[in-house]
Amino acid sequence: MIMSASLSAAGSSPKRELPPLMRLSESAARQLEHLYNTAHSGQVLRISVTTRGCSGQAYDMQFVEGPTEGDEVVKDKGLTLLVDRKAVLFLIGTEMDFRQSDLEEGFVFNNPNEKGRCGCGESFHV
Repeated sequence: MIMSASLSAAGSSPKRELPPLMRLSESAARQLEHLYNTAHSGQVLRISVTTRGCSGQAYDMQFVEGPTEGDEVVKDKGLTLLVDRKAVLFLIGTEMDFRQSDLEEGFVFNNPNEKGRCGCGESFHV
């Protein structure tokens, strides 16, 4: 009797699918589309993680003309954004949201990799 099985490259177990690198909430997609169509026409949002704040890392967002070498291109809800290659492991599975209140508005990151945040919320650690 001949049996067959699908094995991963390592030959020991099936491949496990990773979550998407990043995804956009509906409100983040609306706001990003608005920015792409107005103030930042012809540009794309690039997300990176920098060393700053009390907890060590902070999200950094810049509008750029195009990708730099090694950037990951993320497409969600018909929109494109870039992720710096050094930030990829910090951001796997992250949802970018846009929140508005009477006092502030802005993009926020719901990152399952975060282990903690500083008191002011500026930085995080994994």
